[in-house]
Amino acid sequence: MDRIRIRGGRQLKGEIVVSGSKNACLPLMVAAMLTDKPLTLKNVPRLADITTMIALLKQHGVEISAAPGENGHSHGTTLTLRADRITSTTAPYDIVRKMRASVLVLGPLVAREGEARVSLPGGCAIGARPVDLHIAGLKAMGAEIEIDGGYMVARAPKGLRGARYTFPKVSVGATENLMMAAALAKGTTVLDNAAREPEITDLAECLSKMGVPILGIGTETLIIEGVEQLKAATHAVVPDRIETGTYAMAIAMTAGDVELVGGRLDLLEAAAQSLRAAGVVLDKTNRGFRVHRANGLHGVDVMTEPYPGFPTDLQAQMMALMTRAEGASMITETIFESRFMHVPELARMGANVTIHHESALVRGVSRLRGADVMATDLRASVSLAIAGLAAEGDTTLHRVYHLDRGYERLEEKLAACGADIERLKG
Repeated sequence: MDRIRIRGGRQLKGEIVVSGSKNACLPLMVAAMLTDKPLTLKNVPRLADITTMIALLKQHGVEISAAPGENGHSHGTTLTLRADRITSTTAPYDIVRKMRASVLVLGPLVAREGEARVSLPGGCAIGARPVDLHIAGLKAMGAEIEIDGGYMVARAPKGLRGARYTFPKVSVGATENLMMAAALAKGTTVLDNAAREPEITDLAECLSKMGVPILGIGTETLIIEGVEQLKAATHAVVPDRIETGTYAMAIAMTAGDVELVGGRLDLLEAAAQSLRAAGVVLDKTNRGFRVHRANGLHGVDVMTEPYPGFPTDLQAQMMALMTRAEGASMITETIFESRFMHVPELARMGANVTIHHESALVRGVSRLRGADVMATDLRASVSLAIAGLAAEGDTTLHRVYHLDRGYERLEEKLAACGADIERLKG
């Protein structure tokens, strides 16, 4: 199994090109199942989760071709997806267990084919992330759904019909699933208390290009007019705000000075506010924005919240940054349970973190020391890499397959800015 070795203590200098968003791209790929016309996606990141989604869609009968993006290397891949006909309505366990986002095929399959059999999902080990909201929303649209042998079996032989559904709590995945199902439902669907993440907006804008009238994009009430057929479209995937925030924190950690090309501060307002309060300077440029530090780092308190609040997917990275800040910081996780699994690993590097229920008190330390550390999930793994960049000596990160699910060529991007980092094979 691959490992990543980091020798800390080097400032990051230069530029990093931000990849397209994984979390936006996965539902966009699934949207291709709604029509027999081609959907072309630009700025697709090269990641393990994208490869898994390609495998899943191909076994449903979607034809997929890939071409290099613009400027060859730096602007992702261009994928063209075409679902002339759906050859299978079953999403099997052996693919779905690798990635939670596979559950997104449920809505489009039942909307287009009148039936679906989708395995209950797997993915990151961060607490209970149930599919009950996906099921309740589809039932409101007229689907009959039962759980049978670890599979969600959905039927709507006469098609789905528009409905009003209020999410009891905000759910990105369920919002995406119901938006896609609503695109082919008869009549109008109103989704209340819908998620407002930029990835939702990106999906809504792509569905609009495919001919689906949608009102309220970017708000918590989405009004979707079902159509009989969707048309061909071309769409560029939004830049990855989590990758953007992660690199901003890595640069701040090393007191570096880097331009994040393609990075968008408007997608990161809550995190940008916290970083500025901690003493990090973020200046817009004509290609993205520049990150450097005014002087020292100061402790700030952070609480994760649904968008536009501070993202749960940046919590571990922010904690790594705060281990070196002056004073104390309180980091509170309100979205996912079991999302502090990086804390014992940071402690191995000399961090001073005390967990109390869903909050972690981080007292800044004068130095971190390199250590052997183990990734437990995607964001935890990159927080350990950030800590390693600023630690004395060598840090070896094990189980980097977590990292490869969400960060495209991380070690190459960091090495190009002066980090002493390498991937050790096997």
